[in-house]
Amino acid sequence: MNIFEEILAAEDRIRPYILKTPLLESKALSKLINGKVYLKLESEQHTGSFKARGSLNKLLSLSNNEKKIGTVTASTGNHALGYARALEIVNTTGTIYLPENASNAKIKALENYSVELKQYGNDSLTTELYAKQKAKDLNKIWISPYNDPQIIGGQGTIGIELVEQIEDFDYTLVTIGGGGLISGIGTYLNQVKPMTKIIGCQPENSPEMDLSLKANKIITLPEYIDTLSDGSAGGIEEGAITFPICKNVIDECILVSEEKIASAIKFVAHTHRKIIEGAAGVAIASLIQNKRTFDGCTVVVIICGANIDMKKFKSII
Repeated sequence: MNIFEEILAAEDRIRPYILKTPLLESKALSKLINGKVYLKLESEQHTGSFKARGSLNKLLSLSNNEKKIGTVTASTGNHALGYARALEIVNTTGTIYLPENASNAKIKALENYSVELKQYGNDSLTTELYAKQKAKDLNKIWISPYNDPQIIGGQGTIGIELVEQIEDFDYTLVTIGGGGLISGIGTYLNQVKPMTKIIGCQPENSPEMDLSLKANKIITLPEYIDTLSDGSAGGIEEGAITFPICKNVIDECILVSEEKIASAIKFVAHTHRKIIEGAAGVAIASLIQNKRTFDGCTVVVIICGANIDMKKFKSII
């Protein structure tokens, strides 16, 4: 399994179907750290999230026979949206399992696609394990939200764009859920920009990867705690290939409170007139909370998505 080579293959495979998202300098955040801060706006990607990349790369890599069999996936929403769009592009069928508490905004967006929706469980890991077993029982192709080389490879194409858009940067801040996004970006940057430090960002209410890295084994919390960062919430599948990759590429993890995530969403809305979801707010909040760490540096913050419930967004801003 060579993730770097898969990223290069993914770039060729998915480029006709994805957007090269903007890299926006934030004057306000640059001033805050006495350096340069750039926002990589994956919130402007098709389906409003970076997840359009990995799911498309996976489906495009399937054989014709696998496409005929049909596919199954699970998601809190963003992977589901990317997967639903990818189904249309490759002209195949699929079923999406979502948690019972999935974002209304994401469910409504999914209704625009011809895909079967089912709900099970109250957290992403429970839903994921159930859907994976269903795929096995029905002899369907399982499409993991993160635990797959092609998924990671697709997300890693963001790293290719970054290197094209900015010559040098000291830090890249990435929100972590299952680890697919940071595994892809981190693998590419470690090869091409090895001096760039990769910072993983998580909500205090769902710090599974941080706990797992510290324990050197996958840790699952005993119960789900609600978080604004629903796109990154939930546990990591036992044996996930992202875990050893994260151990290799992540230099440090930062945890932030719900209050600081909300404040970051509000900050971006008022300062940049951009709508971002909770998972993107986690990365912004991590920068603001640790501004002294980044003093005088050039920092890229991955704005991973924009799919936030409008009622929740209005209450925050």
